[in-house]
Amino acid sequence: MAFRQEPPHTHGSPARSAIVLVNLGTPDAPTRAAVKRYLKQFLSDPRVVEIPRLVWWFILNLIILPLRSGASARKYQTIWTREGSPLKVHTQQQANLLADALEERGHEGVQVRMAMRYGSPSIAQVLDELKAHNCDRIAVLPAYPQYSGTTTASIWDAVFDHYKGVRNVPELRLVKHYHDHDGYIDALHDIVLAHWEAHGRGQKLVMSFHGVPKRTLMLGDPYFCECQKTARLLATRLRLGPDDYVVTFQSRFGKAEWLQPYTAPTVQELARQGVARVDVICPGFTSDCLETLEEISMEVKHDFESAGGKEFHYIPCLNESPTWIVGLAEIAEQHLIGWPTMMSPSQREAERRDADLGRENARRLGA
Repeated sequence: MAFRQEPPHTHGSPARSAIVLVNLGTPDAPTRAAVKRYLKQFLSDPRVVEIPRLVWWFILNLIILPLRSGASARKYQTIWTREGSPLKVHTQQQANLLADALEERGHEGVQVRMAMRYGSPSIAQVLDELKAHNCDRIAVLPAYPQYSGTTTASIWDAVFDHYKGVRNVPELRLVKHYHDHDGYIDALHDIVLAHWEAHGRGQKLVMSFHGVPKRTLMLGDPYFCECQKTARLLATRLRLGPDDYVVTFQSRFGKAEWLQPYTAPTVQELARQGVARVDVICPGFTSDCLETLEEISMEVKHDFESAGGKEFHYIPCLNESPTWIVGLAEIAEQHLIGWPTMMSPSQREAERRDADLGRENARRLGA
């Protein structure tokens, strides 16, 4: 087996620590071709779809991709911004703010990067970049608060697959979950309260999590239980009674039974029961994306209003909220324990030289 070429190394140069914030991914553009590439990579992952590979290859390539790529592209077009995909923009901003927060806490030597499990920048690309910056201690931090084999474990697969071809593998720490972390729950609490203070409070708070096949729960995946615990903790912080909120699951795909209750039928039933206003939050998503901005804020809203509901309020994701950046820094800090994260004088000089070189290259490109 041939290993990748190691970057040039000066003996005695200090190793750095790094954090990689990994989100699910997004197409590079809201076009049919870009969405098709993204969906093919995403839906080809055996962690995502547990169907015999040969059977699934025919279903995916001959039915799903030809039929869904165009429809999905049109959905992405409804949420695309001038800066690009909302999920990618928010995740990058979170990474930038996390770096600033860690530096303020004294961890000025920690590199923070954003990566995507599917799409770009890929996990492999970012890990190679960190190796080139002499990062020999890397903590991988998924943007998924609740662990699932369909999401978090897939990140581990990508990390381990990458390092199969690397001679000098860094020390790794993998953040499994933070569904019950105080910083995360506090951030959700503040987001909901801020919305209620600005828009009043609805009759029912719907906590909509991304769905997975029910089969995964029966086979031992803890995702359902972690979603329920997040919901209980948030309800407690908000001082809600059992009748004040409901936990649902969205984004069902295919004909198999998924975790229930499903979000759209639930809000329709609430409307038929006379609930005039619902507030919907998606605690499992730390960044707004297609599933929140289009599926919930547009499609599910339409379902609710079509069933007789009067007011549908979507509460945005954590995104760059100050409380969430604090919580994210606390989570990251817990997984940096024992690693040197302060800069030595030689590291500061190296950082200065890198910054000077970057400015000079930018000047030349602009000339």
